[in-house]
Amino acid sequence: MATTTAALRMPEDLSMRYDRLAKSTGRTKTYYMTEALAGSIDRLEYEYGVLKDVEDYRAGRLKTYSLDEVGEMLGLDD
Repeated sequence: MATTTAALRMPEDLSMRYDRLAKSTGRTKTYYMTEALAGSIDRLEYEYGVLKDVEDYRAGRLKTYSLDEVGEMLGLDD
């Protein structure tokens, strides 16, 4: 797997927690930080995607359908 380098500023206490975890388990601090980032990206993409959809809806940029239109599209108008 290809990797890239990223700089990150974080509170000192959080950095120290990663240091302690790495030291106590024999893994690297980078390993645990990568695990944490990978574990949260799906949730972040979803949450911020929903917020973007709400913003687009409020600004009139999102196509919407009435209940009658949805029923018609699904063939439920009988």
